[in-house]
Formats: sequence, structure tokens, C-alpha cells
Amino acid sequence: DGVTDVTDKLCVEIEAAEKTNNPSVTSATPSVARVWISFTQRQFSPQSDFPKVQWHPRVLWVGIGCERGTSRELIEIAIEQTFKRYHLAQSAIAGIATIDIKADEVGLVELCRDRNFPLRTFPADILRSIPVPNPSVIVDQEVGTPSVAEAAAICASLTSTPHTPSPIPLLVPKQIFHPPIQNPKSKIQNPKGAVTVAIALAEQEYTGRTGQLLLIGTGPGKLDQITPAAKTAVSLADAVIGYSLYIDLIAPILRPGQIIERLPITQERQRAQRAIELAQWGLTVAVVSSGDCGIYGMAGLVLEELKTQGWDGKMPGVQVFPGITALQAAASRVGAPLMHDFCAISLSDLLTPWDVIEKRLEAAAAADFVIALYNPRSRTRTEQLAIAHRILLNYRNSQTPVAIVRSAYREDEEITLTTLDKLLDIPIDMLTTVLIGNQSTSIYGDWMITPRGYY
Repeated sequence: DGVTDVTDKLCVEIEAAEKTNNPSVTSATPSVARVWISFTQRQFSPQSDFPKVQWHPRVLWVGIGCERGTSRELIEIAIEQTFKRYHLAQSAIAGIATIDIKADEVGLVELCRDRNFPLRTFPADILRSIPVPNPSVIVDQEVGTPSVAEAAAICASLTSTPHTPSPIPLLVPKQIFHPPIQNPKSKIQNPKGAVTVAIALAEQEYTGRTGQLLLIGTGPGKLDQITPAAKTAVSLADAVIGYSLYIDLIAPILRPGQIIERLPITQERQRAQRAIELAQWGLTVAVVSSGDCGIYGMAGLVLEELKTQGWDGKMPGVQVFPGITALQAAASRVGAPLMHDFCAISLSDLLTPWDVIEKRLEAAAAADFVIALYNPRSRTRTEQLAIAHRILLNYRNSQTPVAIVRSAYREDEEITLTTLDKLLDIPIDMLTTVLIGNQSTSIYGDWMITPRGYY
């Protein structure tokens, strides 16, 4: 199969060769079909007798300016003639864009309704901020912006291409149409009004779907610990993105046909960016985190990335599905250690300076919180747990109960009840949650209990 760039990255021609098992057939086998993918209209040679097809992605935003009362007929003729003049395919129209005061323009509304075009409108102050090649003083005096058609086309293409750092250049500059306009296909000659048309090219196709980001906490890992709402969300998603281990843990509830993207543990930001990218294409994307997605999970990172990209709070849509956290799962395996005030502190200093973590450890220990330690130790980060241990011993009795829970609710689950002085004697890694009691916490048999109050 050969792929040839024609005018830009959105124009490709694909020649498909017939597949055969005959070893004598080389790559020089003549093409048996041709596919043209572009926003332009292709004329195939009439001599070619093999199948041909054209696909026109909806990437062209048509900016329209018009006099009040302009007929739908004139607007349609203006668009048709502009597309014909520039060899563009009307099937590639993503939608119509104009100034907000034209939102009720009858001819424009009728055209969009009958042709199933989305109509995007923008206020004058937004349009006047867009650099255009053909500003008009007269238009500025009339509606408060020197450009409607050109600026609106650019604005619409920008909202469809959120990662573009600068204005998109016009594909077709402003074209002006006044009656009389002769159209042999039209029953109405010299239709009423005046129209300006401009066209901008978006880098991303308009699909007509509002993408959704489903930020999902899958709990500690066992399928029966995932909430019904989270399970339903995963099953409804077009795409599922997450750390490979977390994807593997929920594999039984994935369905055929879903896009599954596994990314390494250090690529959290890339996961967020990829999820947003797919949602902007109109897909429903599940971003999975173990535990609760809003507690050391992906929810905050996705929302931060959306904020950075200037998200309007609506597109894509966002829903958050909570999950059972690591500290909840660990606590449930040893009894009721969190019955009074508690806090969670991550010992990972990859994103938080260690001096900040130390201050939090000091404050929590001094205030007698029950403390849940996340990310206590890794292969390369071993000193942090020892420092935390020393800080805690400055405020807690050496016999303070401690629960060490590794991989709660998973097949390789390990649970150890011990005391603070023996904390460092137990194997601890990144899959471990450490629960350190307060001055009232006690051990009774195999249970760790913190009273609801001090007495």
C-alpha cells in the first residue's frame, strides 16, 4: 500500500493493491482501488476503471457575515460558489461560524438546520481580538468588530483544535457576494441580501459528539471491590487508559472493541494528555486509577491538564467515580484503626520536597493523628521511611500499634500487626500501606482498634 502526501497532512491518496499468495507477484502489482482522503474535491481520471472513493473529514469551518434579512438561498449559493472556486468539498464542512448577534438570522438558521451544520457564534470582543487579513472599518462601526466571516472561521477552527498555540491561518480569505447572482439550480434568482464567506481549516475533525472523561477509582484491585457505578463506567467507555498493572487487574470487565492503552507508571501526565486528546475526538474515555482516583490518583492531574488547555468546563464532559482507597482497604483488613481523626501522608518526594513532607510528619505526629503512610519505600528510595520512623518515635510510644498491609484484597496480600519500634523490621515496598495508631489505639487479638473518642 502506498501513501502519498498531496497538499498537506490532511490530504492523502491511498492506492490499494490486490493481496495474493502468489510469490511471483511483486510490489509492482497494479492498484485495484483508490481512496482520496482530503477536504478538497478530487477529479479522478475517467479512463481509470478501478473502484474509487473519496472521504472528506469535517475540518472546514465556514465563517459567514451577512446583512440582516439575507435569504438562506443567497447564503447557500455563496458557500457553494466559494467551495467550487477553491476546489473544496462541501462534505468537509464542519460547521458555520458567525457573530453572536446573527444567532437568530433566519436564513442562516434555516440553512444550518436543513444541512445539519452546527452553528457557532462568538461575541464581538472575541472576534476583534483575532488578527485577520481583510479587516473592515465599516463592519467595525456596524457590529463592533472589523471582521465577522474571517474572524469567526478562525475562532471556530481554534475551538476544534485546542492545542494550537497561535491563530490558524485562513484557507480561504473573505469572499463577498451581492445580488444579482445567477444559479441555474435555484428557483429564486437574485436572492435578497449580501454575504461574506471565509474558510478556516481545523487540525481536528468535527465529529458531532461531545467527548467524556470518566475518572475512575477501581479500588484495591479485586473485582468485587469496584463500585457498580465504576464498573458500568468502564463498560461504557470507548477507550480505557491507565497504568498497565491497573488495566490488568480489571481485564475481566473490559469488552471487545474498546481501545486499551497501557502506559508506564512514570507517564502519568502523558496518560492525562492522551485521555484528553481522545475525548476531544468525541470518545468516551475511562482513566483508571487504583484506589480512589481523587486520592493520589489521576483525577487531579487530568483536571490540571484541562485547566492548562483552557477548558471551558463543558467540553469534554468530566465525571468522577470514587473508589475504595488504599487506607480504607488496609484498615478494613485489620479492624477499625481509623475511628478517630486521621491523615494520609505520601513519603514519595518525587513531586513534593522532602522538607515539606517532614513538616507534615512532625505536625501529624504532634497532633496525635492516626497516620496512613503511602508510598513508604521503593527500590531506590529507602531513607525516607527511616526518617519518618525517627520523627514518629519522638512523639509516640514505642509500643504504638502499627498495621502493615501489602496488596490488600489481592492474591498476594500480606498483613502484619506490630508496634512502632519494630516498624523497620518488616519488609515494606510501594504496594504497602502503613497504618500508625494514635495514643488510644490498641491491639485485640488480630484486630487494631482506635476508639471514637478520648477517655
